[in-house]
Amino acid sequence: MDMETPPLPPNSVPPPPLTPPPIITPPPPAKPRKSRGWMIFAIILLVLLFISLFGNFTQFISRAFSSGFSRSGFRTSMTREVGPRLEECVLKNNDARSKIAVVTVDGIITDNTRNQTGNNMVDVIKAQLDRAKDDDRVKAVILKVDSPGGEVMASDEINKAVADFQDKSHKPVVCSMGSLAASGGYYVSAPCRWIVANDLTITGSIGVILHTWNYRGLMDKVGLAPVIYKSGLYKDMLSGERSTNEIPAEERVMVQGLIDETYQKFKNIVADGRNAAHEKNKTEGHALINNWTNYADGRVLSGTQAFKYGFVDELGNFDDAVKATKKIAGITKANLIEYRERYDISEFLRLFGQSGAAHDIKLDLGLEMPKLQAGQLYFLSPTFVN
Repeated sequence: MDMETPPLPPNSVPPPPLTPPPIITPPPPAKPRKSRGWMIFAIILLVLLFISLFGNFTQFISRAFSSGFSRSGFRTSMTREVGPRLEECVLKNNDARSKIAVVTVDGIITDNTRNQTGNNMVDVIKAQLDRAKDDDRVKAVILKVDSPGGEVMASDEINKAVADFQDKSHKPVVCSMGSLAASGGYYVSAPCRWIVANDLTITGSIGVILHTWNYRGLMDKVGLAPVIYKSGLYKDMLSGERSTNEIPAEERVMVQGLIDETYQKFKNIVADGRNAAHEKNKTEGHALINNWTNYADGRVLSGTQAFKYGFVDELGNFDDAVKATKKIAGITKANLIEYRERYDISEFLRLFGQSGAAHDIKLDLGLEMPKLQAGQLYFLSPTFVN
């Protein structure tokens, strides 16, 4: 039976026809914004370049006015300043006119390692002492030593620089030993007018070591045999390719003689420095005991033992060294300063021109181990040799 749609009642309005749902179209994808990182980087480089050019221009003007004039007029030839560029920094401001300069000897003493400005430790320390000598307001220097020692030549250069500074400037140098001032660390401290060590300072280790390797046994195991042509019997002295029974007895005597000669100089440095200081300090200082050489056999000493044997003048810390410095210099108040190397934008831009080999990646393990070179003499504490 078919169902029919009932008729609409009279005067009624028919319902509106059904409309299909609207079709929603997604908006067009937004255009990716152009990165402006390169613009920011370019602006930064331009700013750095402008600062570098401005700094070079001001340096040119200052050098021209400071050194460009002579009695005969303006000098057209310009010389380039080399060596460490230092700036004075205030460690402690005591509102005083007098100053005490603090020079730091920290870590392995070497002149083979150069920093990013091309200067080594010896260069920087010499430049710092020169600045202290030229400044009339600097009345004394504190040599702050925290070092296990290092190379013989570098230690000797610093030792001479300290001694020459005192002789020429007539300003005292007081040594303040940190946790470690052994071997070469004591070598550079010996010429100081007054030495202050903590009772727990590790010092002493007066001696010389020459370090090399003999790897002939390893070569024999892998079937590698050296072939050597030499002009003399001792031309391959200290070579690690020879068997131990191939080393002449005379060679051992010669090497030991070299060690003994350098060791004797070390003892002379200690004796001369401590005796000269005692003559100036009189009864206030601490003189070497008569048999002090018995304790200069390479053994390490505590600060207390070093004081007992006369290797140091006083037990204390850095503040005690400052008090002793003011007393020796005859001043009651002084500002503590130090000379730090100045780094400007030219050093930063110079990095872009250096080869990749100049940038080494270093892993900091919390301990600086020396890179001992075969055949080179060292004033180094035995703790850092193994």
